[in-house]
Amino acid sequence: MKPYFILIISVFLALNSCSSKKDILYVQDIDRSSSVELHFETPTIQANDILKITVSTLEPSAAIPYNKATTMFGNGSNLELMRLEGYNVSEDLTIEFTQLGTLSVYNKTPFQLAIAIKQRLKLEGHLINPVVNVRLLNAKFTVLGEVNKPGTYNFTESKLTLLQAIGLAGDLTINGQRNDIKLIRETNHERSIFHIDLTVSDWMNSSSYYIYPNDVIIVDPNNTKVKSAGLVGNVGTVLTVTSVLLSTIIPVSYTHLTLPTTPYV
Repeated sequence: MKPYFILIISVFLALNSCSSKKDILYVQDIDRSSSVELHFETPTIQANDILKITVSTLEPSAAIPYNKATTMFGNGSNLELMRLEGYNVSEDLTIEFTQLGTLSVYNKTPFQLAIAIKQRLKLEGHLINPVVNVRLLNAKFTVLGEVNKPGTYNFTESKLTLLQAIGLAGDLTINGQRNDIKLIRETNHERSIFHIDLTVSDWMNSSSYYIYPNDVIIVDPNNTKVKSAGLVGNVGTVLTVTSVLLSTIIPVSYTHLTLPTTPYV
């Protein structure tokens, strides 16, 4: 019987082995990292972006023709209505702007587009000293895989880090593979894929530290989760299999016992 118990226990432990701290903890070398200056490159405007463009002057009535009408809902602006009232960026990276016609947004950030519109309004004699503000309305990112709340999230911050994005998704589950997070990014019709090891801090000095609009974050399951999914799903299943094996092994073992015979007197 003893060899059977050893075999069963060994299988049980192998299937339910725990991950070590080095596989779970984030940025474990952060205390040894030196301080560095962060450089954030503002993302350029992309196709299918929705822009909110506001123009104002010292004389408010003069700027009215250069603004889309806004609809107030409750105590503030409804985001869905704001999107409908925004400027949609076409596939050829242009918008149709009130009074100025077709404008190219190619390779421009929202700030650079605001400067370009302001210059045209001044140089063409539309307005005197206008103030132009451009804001992206539909900035979003997607998190898939081993996180507690996978999905697509909107954000309004000008800068959002990868760790903040993961935090919005409820953090990784205990089964998330922390040393190979995939970040998929598309800019100017080109796709880039980053592989990020969250257990160390070197990635925090790279371009993957900040999230860009439309980024996709993928968290794969770790080896423990993959093995358990491929063989047995949970501890209850292991215990059931073990009890069945024992109920089979014990009777078989007894059939092999040789009982002593009593000689006839």
